[in-house]
Amino acid sequence: MIREIAQIEVKPGMEAEFEAGVAKAGPLFKRAKGCRGMALERSVEKPSRYRLFVAWETLEDHTVDFRGSADFQGWRKLVGHCFASPPEVEHTREVVKAF
Repeated sequence: MIREIAQIEVKPGMEAEFEAGVAKAGPLFKRAKGCRGMALERSVEKPSRYRLFVAWETLEDHTVDFRGSADFQGWRKLVGHCFASPPEVEHTREVVKAF
């Protein structure tokens, strides 16, 4: 399992529109090959900063299949105009789980 972590800075004043766009994008992620779930979290200290967490079966499910799909274009259409800067994206793999 691969976890995509995207740090997204949203233009001030567009937070509610961004959150609504992410909610509307749920079905795009749900039907994506290898996608096992998606969650959005908002920073308490920096309310225009979000982290999007997406669980993928493989790295390629995200980087090749999803990013190359019409659904990725749909995702960007829903939320891209809210970005203050390009998202910072990284992928992680769990190595230790305490509980």
